[in-house]
Amino acid sequence: MTSNAPAPLSAGAPWIVMKFGGTSVATLPRWQNIRELVASRRTEGARVLVVVSALTGITDALKHMCGQEDKGKRIEAYKAIAQRHYDLLDHMQLPVPDTLAARLRDLSTLAEDGPAALGELAWAALIQAHGELMSSALGASFLTHSALTTQWVDARECLAAIALPNQNERTKLLSAMVEAKPDAALNARLAQLGEVFITQGFIAREAQGRTVLLGRGGSDTSASYFGALLKAQRVEIWTDVAGMFTANPRQVPGARLLQKLDYEEAQEIASTGAKVLHPRCLSPLREPRVPMLIKDTNRPELDGTVIGPEVREHAPSVKAISARKGLTLVSMESVGMWQQVGFLADVFAQFKQHGLSVDLISSAETNVTVSLDPTENLLDSDAVAALASDLAKVCRVKVIAPCAAITMVGRGMRSMLHTLSGVLAEFGQLRVHLISQSSNNLNLTFVVDESVVDELIPRLHEMLIAAGALRTDDSALFGSSWQSLYGSGETVVAADAWWRSECRDHLLALGAQATPRYVYHLPTTRKQARELKSLTSVDRLHYAVKANTHPAILRALAEEGYGFECVSPGELKAVMAAVPESAPLLFTPNFAPREDYAWAFTTRATVSLDSLYPLEHWGDVFRGREIVLRVDLGRGLGHHEKVRTGGSGSKFGLPADQIDAFLRLADAHGVTVRGLHAHLGSGILDVKHWGEVYSQLASLAERIGSVTFLDIGGGLGVPSHPGEARLDIAALDDVLRKVKAAYPHYKLWMEPGRYLVADAGVLLTRVTQQKGKGSWRYLGVDTGMNSLIRPALYDAWHEIVNLTRLDEPATALYQVVGPICESGDVIGSDRRLPEAQEGDVVLIAQAGAYGKVMSSPYNLRDEAQEIILE
Repeated sequence: MTSNAPAPLSAGAPWIVMKFGGTSVATLPRWQNIRELVASRRTEGARVLVVVSALTGITDALKHMCGQEDKGKRIEAYKAIAQRHYDLLDHMQLPVPDTLAARLRDLSTLAEDGPAALGELAWAALIQAHGELMSSALGASFLTHSALTTQWVDARECLAAIALPNQNERTKLLSAMVEAKPDAALNARLAQLGEVFITQGFIAREAQGRTVLLGRGGSDTSASYFGALLKAQRVEIWTDVAGMFTANPRQVPGARLLQKLDYEEAQEIASTGAKVLHPRCLSPLREPRVPMLIKDTNRPELDGTVIGPEVREHAPSVKAISARKGLTLVSMESVGMWQQVGFLADVFAQFKQHGLSVDLISSAETNVTVSLDPTENLLDSDAVAALASDLAKVCRVKVIAPCAAITMVGRGMRSMLHTLSGVLAEFGQLRVHLISQSSNNLNLTFVVDESVVDELIPRLHEMLIAAGALRTDDSALFGSSWQSLYGSGETVVAADAWWRSECRDHLLALGAQATPRYVYHLPTTRKQARELKSLTSVDRLHYAVKANTHPAILRALAEEGYGFECVSPGELKAVMAAVPESAPLLFTPNFAPREDYAWAFTTRATVSLDSLYPLEHWGDVFRGREIVLRVDLGRGLGHHEKVRTGGSGSKFGLPADQIDAFLRLADAHGVTVRGLHAHLGSGILDVKHWGEVYSQLASLAERIGSVTFLDIGGGLGVPSHPGEARLDIAALDDVLRKVKAAYPHYKLWMEPGRYLVADAGVLLTRVTQQKGKGSWRYLGVDTGMNSLIRPALYDAWHEIVNLTRLDEPATALYQVVGPICESGDVIGSDRRLPEAQEGDVVLIAQAGAYGKVMSSPYNLRDEAQEIILE
């Protein structure tokens, strides 16, 4: 140990403050982790100050002790608390250290004496402070015994609570504040004592010498106070998760790690629902500009979240979606409030009188509505009723509960409003009680009924973040998903992409010869096709031909046993020319002319209808035929309104309220409905979706009687970002099997398109020139929306790499644009790439679907060639 010990530190060595929560200090293996982490920071050449919480459950046990009027029960509670610490010391094979013994004696005396001498609040604060005092004493003994000499520091000697206006005795003692500014004297004093220190979170001392508590999130806040006092190199918050995520992972398993935030963004995310960090802990770090790092104690290899002073002025984007439940709305209405001086002062005086703090505020000429957050207020029915009674003296009062606030957080929210049409449409179907757009332009909040939150949050996350709707490069911001970090799902690993490994040199050669070029990798298509063929619950798979019509792809899928779903005579003819006559065909047109249907019946295709008009006006075309009926189940899914194919805002499918009329027309013309079909949208990663569609179609089929098969559509999501979890095919099969067990008499069809071919295709293009405009850097390439319109059409996100410089560091932030004379000709916004040179080959990934088939000769630019790799 001695030979490997780090060199002694100079007086001016930097500080690293490390905070560990209750679960991180509750067991011997966790303390061993802490020992290794502290040692690693010490080898960085820094002094280390460890801030600890009480052992898990101890703070609650101490609160319970405070609530016992009987001395015998308090002493019994004390003994149980002491035993927890003795048990942990036994596991550590350590004797009881003197510092811990002293704390235990003090706690025993407090339990014996009760609150009489100190007063109930001061007594309760001092008792609850012992959780951290004991855990830190225990920790100092363990670390020192583990050859990491550690000095125990009493936080109350360093953190001085300040008196604030409007504080009562309770908040002064149980929710105190500390004004922490860099303190050179404290820095020097500690530096003389040693190199590794341990202290307590959650506690401080006020001017009269009494111990005070810092309230909820107090240990995080303590770490920040110490970080500010010592002007630390950084403050590290070690917890049981890797950092802050784009949503609550319990609601959204696909929520992604936020790798880098500024103070304001992090505080907004924390204050609007995230539980990882208390928003109060960020304020002390702003003035001294001390960065914060959130890390997972059990998995320190994970990147974590860095929070710092750097603010990106451009590239607005939604960083997170959060929710707070249990809100109470108080709506106050009075015609007399219009321009009445002092009305709001009178109203808010009532809230102050009842000790209630207001969260969100919305006002109109005759109405003011506010929200009350239960995390900051004691919102029992008596308190709200008393408030309402007093408010009724000056206005009409309506109390609405339970509500929830759903907040989108990100810089530049106002500049993104035009991109949020899909989000606004989601809220348009709900009862929205209040909308608030923050004055700092960092959030947009909707208050809705609490009952809709759990279902709504995943949909919003899919639209705004998971599907990359804003098209910004998230490699520096968004990390891996919660599911890929902590779940068992297979993840997308960028290094495994076929174009990164065995085919890179070939692609560079192809790009050097000519661009633009689409290149398709048939082995990838076959791999995807075989994966879906493993769905034992599905009886027939039709490839959605519109995704990619290249004959080689059609032949490969026919060889894998797929049928084909076509939406036009042209697609039917392309399939019939390329694949054997035995391959099943499905014709699913939309608003097609009469001739298309008539011609389709001359082929082997199964034909679908999705409106009344064809039977009303062209009954002779369908007389005696068997058809598929496509129905609209009343909702659509997908990250953008243009990829949602259900709901009243979509042109697809027969509305449910017209099914009876359709069946009457079908009977009149001798038309038999053999199949029911529904397709709600694209890019779906929630396997429950197809089970719900299956169940709804089966229920309708039971009414019709003639149905023999159900087509639940496609839309299987293809993750775009490294670290995102793939669609769980086994889980999908399980969901479908369960529904099929209830309806075994129906065959099940699906029609995947993009899932089969997206990853198999790339678009190669070359760098033409660069341009700087203000803080923006534009990187031009020799093709754009004429070859790949998905980004311009519906905000699709495609990975973009400089294939020529794939191994070089990505140090430049580019707007990647094409040569088309349109402002919308942007292939990717804010993409981190290596510094580019004219002629570099750039690769646009996941271009195998809806790429070439949607291209155009606009501007008369050269069309992209198509090349097949077997």
